[in-house]
Amino acid sequence: MAQKTGIPKGTRDFGPVEMARRNYIFNTIKEVYQLFGFQAIETPAMENLSTLMGKYGEEGDKLLFRILNSGNFLSRISGDDLKSLEPAELSARICEKGLRYDLTVPFARYVVQHRNEITFPFKRYQVQPVWRADRPQKGRYREFYQCDADIVGSDSLLNELELVQMIDAVFSRLHLKVAIKINNRKILAGIAEYIDAPDNITDVTVAIDKLDKIGLDKVNAELLEKGLTQSAVDKLQPILQLEGSNAQKLEAISTLLANNETGKKGIAEMQTVLSYVDAFELNCEVQFDLTLARGLNYYTGAIFEVKSLDVSIGSICGGGRYDNLTGIFGLPDVSGVGISFGADRIYDVLEETGRFPAQAMNATQVMFVNFGSKEEAYCLPLLSQLRSAGINSEIFPESAKMKKQMNYANNKGIKFVVLAGENEMEQGKVTLKNMETGNQQLVNKEEIVSSLEL
Repeated sequence: MAQKTGIPKGTRDFGPVEMARRNYIFNTIKEVYQLFGFQAIETPAMENLSTLMGKYGEEGDKLLFRILNSGNFLSRISGDDLKSLEPAELSARICEKGLRYDLTVPFARYVVQHRNEITFPFKRYQVQPVWRADRPQKGRYREFYQCDADIVGSDSLLNELELVQMIDAVFSRLHLKVAIKINNRKILAGIAEYIDAPDNITDVTVAIDKLDKIGLDKVNAELLEKGLTQSAVDKLQPILQLEGSNAQKLEAISTLLANNETGKKGIAEMQTVLSYVDAFELNCEVQFDLTLARGLNYYTGAIFEVKSLDVSIGSICGGGRYDNLTGIFGLPDVSGVGISFGADRIYDVLEETGRFPAQAMNATQVMFVNFGSKEEAYCLPLLSQLRSAGINSEIFPESAKMKKQMNYANNKGIKFVVLAGENEMEQGKVTLKNMETGNQQLVNKEEIVSSLEL
C-alpha cells in the first residue's frame, strides 16, 4: 500500500501563483525598507535554546519548537527520569537547539556577536520564516514569514516616526486600508501602578492585549484569576474604555497619571511621536490606543500594531522599542526599535479583498508555437530577442498538436502566442495572436517587441 502523503498542520505548500503573489508582497516591503536606508541580513533557522528561552514570557516559551539533540539523546537520561521529569525539564535535558520564534531575538544575538563589524546606528531588515507551536487557525500558522526592520544604537524618537512612515508606505503601495495603533509600555507600567498593581504589570499587559479577541468581560475575569483585586480591576475600566481623538486620550491619561513618573515619561514620548506624525500627510490613520499592549516582555517604550480595516484577521504588522534586549547577551545600553510585517496575513487580506495586481504574477507573457525543427531554428533568435528586452517568453518544447500547445498557453494565462510557419518564414514575419481578444496580426520579425501590447 502506498504511503499517504501530507504536511504538518499549520504549514503550507506554495504553488507558482502563490509564490508570485508572495514575492510581490516581499518585494514591496523590501523596496520600502531599502528606500529608508535599511540593509539585509539573515540568521540561522535554529538557535541555541539558551538564546531563545526567557525572551518571550512564559506563554512564548511554551510555543518554541525544540530540536532533539543528535545521536542517542536519551543516553544520559535514566528510566526513572523519563517517568518522573516534567516535560519542560525533560526537553531541557535532550534539546539544546530550537527553531526561531521570531527574528528580533536572533537579531539581538547577531548584534552582540558582530558588534565590532557593525556601524551604529544599525538599520537592518530581515525576511525569513519563523516557527511557533501554536494551534493552527485562520490567519495563524505554525510556520510563517516575518519581514522585520530594526534600528539599534539610537534613542531618537525620529526612528519611531520612520517606522510609522514605512508602515504607511508599504500598505499604500499594497492598496490596503489599515489603522496604525500606537501605545507606550511606560504608560502601561504607569497604569499598573495607578491601579495599585505594579507587580502585576505582565499579567495586566497580557490580559488587555487580548481585549479585541475575547472582550472586556473575559479580560476582567482573567485579571481577577491572576490575582488582581476587584478594586484594581474597577479602577482600570475607564482606561480600557477611553475614547476620543489622540489629543483627548493623551490629555485624559495625562491627568490620571499626573503623579506617576514612569507614566509621565511614556506620555512625553507619545506626545513627541504623535507630533512628528502629525507633521506628515499619511494615507493611514494613526490611533493612540491605550488597550494596545503587545504581549512580548522585551518591549520598553513605543509599541505598534496594524489592523486591516477590510478583513477581520488580527494584527498584520507590529513592533516596538526595546531598551534591554542586547543587555541579556552581554551588550548593555543599546536601545532598539523595530517592526515586523506578517506576510502570510497580508497575503490573506489581499486575496480576500481581490487586490493582487495582475502584473504580480510575473508569468510568461509570450509563447512561441513549435511547428518543428526548421521553425524552432527560426524562432529561437526571436525568443532571445524578447528575453533581452525583459519580456517573459518561452517556446513549447515539442512540435505537439496545435490544440495541446494552445491549451498550455491558456492554462498558464499567456497573453500572446507567436506562430511562425512556412508562410511566415518565407516573408520574414510572424503571426502574433492575442489570446485574450483572439485578434492576430502579421508583423515583421524585427518589430515583434514593439508590436506587443503588454
